[in-house]
Amino acid sequence: MTSTPPPPTEAPAPDVPAAARELSPADCAAQLKQRFPALFSGTPKPLKLRIQADIQERAPGVFSKQALSAFLRRHTGSTAYLIALSKNTQRFDLDGAPAGELSAEHRQLAAEELTRRRAVHESRRELEEQQRRNRAGLLRDFQTTTLTPANFCALKGVAVEELDGLLAIARAEAEEWARQAPPQRRDAREHQDRRSPGGQRPDRPRPPRERR
Repeated sequence: MTSTPPPPTEAPAPDVPAAARELSPADCAAQLKQRFPALFSGTPKPLKLRIQADIQERAPGVFSKQALSAFLRRHTGSTAYLIALSKNTQRFDLDGAPAGELSAEHRQLAAEELTRRRAVHESRRELEEQQRRNRAGLLRDFQTTTLTPANFCALKGVAVEELDGLLAIARAEAEEWARQAPPQRRDAREHQDRRSPGGQRPDRPRPPRERR
């Protein structure tokens, strides 16, 4: 009686080196700058399409697919990279050489995303400034109020348990502003020009008298 041979098993996939699996996006960036400085050092450049395959071919076993993908998502989503996309007309390979035209569509998408980010940043900045002014006003009013904290909070629409925290932030912001505010300076020369050496204002010159 003959036994049936077991079905052939697939050869196990080669293991990715542990160092490659453990690379963080920051570690990938450092490795790429070291290996391909013409592309990954200095001001960002638009990457050649399918650059990931080129990296794996030139540096086999160094980067796992997951680690490299995570880095490229972060790199190509950065504001600096979007600025590069919006201003360039070429993509670049690992040696920093032109490697294909950058389409007008990609440049336009990058410009639109930059505009959106600027609007979000400006909106957030305005909101933070308004909140700072509100806290400053709250502190100013609290310092002069005769109301109890509970009544003051009811008047201002602030939860009692949040009052101390808001006032502490407002005091810290006021101190920081006072440290950063430039001191008032007098223009000594202008001040001196307005006065005579004796400390009096110089007399206005009189017109010459006509001789008759």
